[in-house]
Amino acid sequence: MPKRAVVDRRKCAYCGACVAVCNFYANELVETYLEIYENCNGCGICVKVCPVEALRLVEV
Repeated sequence: MPKRAVVDRRKCAYCGACVAVCNFYANELVETYLEIYENCNGCGICVKVCPVEALRLVEV
């Protein structure tokens, strides 16, 4: 099954580390939250770099 990153907005520190490493432009800091778009391919690099473990991969 394909996977996609999801964010726990209560944990997210809005640091932008995940945005900086995404080669698919699948996430963006929007005002006061992190938005993850449909083009996320589930590679998991953002999950690995998140310093507060606010991201995880889920099956879609």
